[in-house]
Amino acid sequence: MKKIMTLVISLTAAGWAFAAQPLLTPTELQAQLNDTNVRVIDIRDPETYAVRHIPGAMNAPYGSWRGTSSNPGKLAELPKLTALVQSLGLTPATHAVVVSSGADATNFGAAARVYWTLKVLGLKELSVLNGGVKAWAQAGLPQDALAANIVASSYTPQLDTSLMATRDQVAQQVAAGKVNMVDARPADFFNGDTRHPVAKLPGTIQGAVNLDHAKWFAPGSATFMSSAEAQKVAASSPVDPQQETVSFCNTGHWAATNWFALSEVLGQKNVKIYAGSMVDWTQAPNALPMDHVPGRGKQLYIDAKIQAAQLFN
Repeated sequence: MKKIMTLVISLTAAGWAFAAQPLLTPTELQAQLNDTNVRVIDIRDPETYAVRHIPGAMNAPYGSWRGTSSNPGKLAELPKLTALVQSLGLTPATHAVVVSSGADATNFGAAARVYWTLKVLGLKELSVLNGGVKAWAQAGLPQDALAANIVASSYTPQLDTSLMATRDQVAQQVAAGKVNMVDARPADFFNGDTRHPVAKLPGTIQGAVNLDHAKWFAPGSATFMSSAEAQKVAASSPVDPQQETVSFCNTGHWAATNWFALSEVLGQKNVKIYAGSMVDWTQAPNALPMDHVPGRGKQLYIDAKIQAAQLFN
């Protein structure tokens, strides 16, 4: 027993620690708030954050983690992300907990996307607050409006490219037929009945299968299901766990939920996100292979609907 304790102490002194759980309940997070190594990152807009937030939380709005308006899913430039994580005081020793509003399943994707971005930047101790601020409030846990004071870090991220798939890489893998291309969008996008306003064409990447991101949640819920329930969803999905998997959607948002489910909750290996997703794919200089692309008449009809929605919103 004495030898075991000595080993544990030695490993801890060497910087080893138990990995953070990918999902935390509100009560689990509350129990850790006094830990100086825990950093709560609230990704809601500044105005909402300022009214009320989890005590000690730092604000880093979701948009600050994203690409430009012409290709919002693309990973933001490394200098911008470096400045952001340093301003939050993040280091490899920090346990970062990403908190979204918890409004719905789509909102969970924002937290999952920031979690993925932090992991791409080399950080490992990461969690998402399951259900977001909504679940925190429903649990009757305290909030305040006090600004947190954090000492900036000097952490210099190194991109973990094993979590990323570029357009060129996807094109090569699609041509070889050796990858699970998993479309996280609702069926109307996958089937070419609509498109993202910035995408040039409706449809999906050739050979892709559809696994709607919302399947990981009970209907109307923003709380990610248990790992046992997630296993059942994965088992009934068309995803082959023995192959490399690339998750995509319109802009790498819904895709992050599928990545989080398969990689972090279920522990599948070699799961990546194509961050630019369909917006990036359809903006390629030369047309790339796609399925479910409708005829020109339907494309014009879809264009008209999108333009009308933009006009009246």
